Amino acid sequence: MGVFVYLPLVLPLTALPMARLAEQHLHPRSATRLLAAVGSTLALCSTLCLALLMVVGTAQLPGNPLPDGWSDPEVRAAVPYEEKAGLIAIVVLGAVLTACGSTLLRHVRTRIRAARALPPQRAGDGDLAVVPSPDPYAYALPGTPGRDGRVVVSSAMLECLDARERRALVAHERAHLTGRHHRYLLATQLAARANPFLLPLRTAVAYSTERWADEEAAYAVGSRRAVATAVCKAALLSPRHETGPAVLPAFAAPSPAGPVPRRVAALLDPEPSAGLWPPRSAHLVLAAVTATVGTAASALSSLSATVALVGILHAATPL
Repeated sequence: MGVFVYLPLVLPLTALPMARLAEQHLHPRSATRLLAAVGSTLALCSTLCLALLMVVGTAQLPGNPLPDGWSDPEVRAAVPYEEKAGLIAIVVLGAVLTACGSTLLRHVRTRIRAARALPPQRAGDGDLAVVPSPDPYAYALPGTPGRDGRVVVSSAMLECLDARERRALVAHERAHLTGRHHRYLLATQLAARANPFLLPLRTAVAYSTERWADEEAAYAVGSRRAVATAVCKAALLSPRHETGPAVLPAFAAPSPAGPVPRRVAALLDPEPSAGLWPPRSAHLVLAAVTATVGTAASALSSLSATVALVGILHAATPL
């Protein structure tokens, strides 16, 4: 196995320059898809290598359920550097699985609880649900089995916006549903749980999904300025959403990164190009190449370590 089993644990660092540059120079739709794919791949490779190390560590524990041949001294000699690391990997992988399981459980519970809190959706009602409430808020609630996705807006929020801004708000939230942004957000949140080096990608995808929805709303309304105004008003009125962006994408929920001014500035600029060529920045090209090489190296390292460990354990396991 050698050094190959450790590379996927640190190679996510190669994707960090890509996270910020993709926000700045790519269309938000392309940035979201690219960063989610890269982050998910790197997280899977990282978790696979932790699992490989865990198998080695488990083989050293007395009374383990694995075949006796797996803890044979000759097998230990074949993977000398992984014995102690394997024992540590048991704890780390357990923490990763617990964190990912907790995130998934919270995601499902929040969606079900939010869906049950809304009035039943009857035929002909459409996807817009206006909730009488003195608190201004708006969010997109993804569908669950047997229920379609819905745009939830409080009456207080609607009272604070004019007609065009209301259309912008609803179009923004519908864009979240149509683009299935909750899937990209959940994928990157799970990736960040699997490997903390991927936290910047989670933040970048949270921003790019909001920008994606902003652009769709501007196209639907026909006015980028109206969407920018609605974003500003909603940001000033909306309380921080406790559920977080991975569950209920908020129309303008504030975050530590302060994305609202950047979103408004982007809306006041011309519409970004959806084309990937020619590249808009040499730095973006370099970052993309670095992230691609890092992702490919991570996948190849995981494959190499898997093949090596399978070969060693197969030879140690009696037929």
